[in-house]
Amino acid sequence: LRAAQGNKVVFHTGLCVLQQSSGFCELDEELFEVEFRHLEDDQLERYLAIEQPYQCAGSFKSEGLGIVLFDRMCGDDPTALIGLPLIRLTKMLESAGLAVI
Repeated sequence: LRAAQGNKVVFHTGLCVLQQSSGFCELDEELFEVEFRHLEDDQLERYLAIEQPYQCAGSFKSEGLGIVLFDRMCGDDPTALIGLPLIRLTKMLESAGLAVI
């Protein structure tokens, strides 16, 4: 978290939908950019103690208290930052002929 402070970080999430029966295959990458705020060490320590985001990449979560870590967030799909870009995945599944709803 200290290293990310004041920096823009771009997260890349890869997706692949493969439908074996039809041979359909689509690959894509979803980008999501965040700009981290400058925080004091005691603020970072409190965040870590409260959220305990140790299972997350970079030890932060964008949901919950983690939102206070950012000055700016930019991307087409906010779920990409959480781990799976559901907007893009929905489009890919529909392209494969699968009914999502």
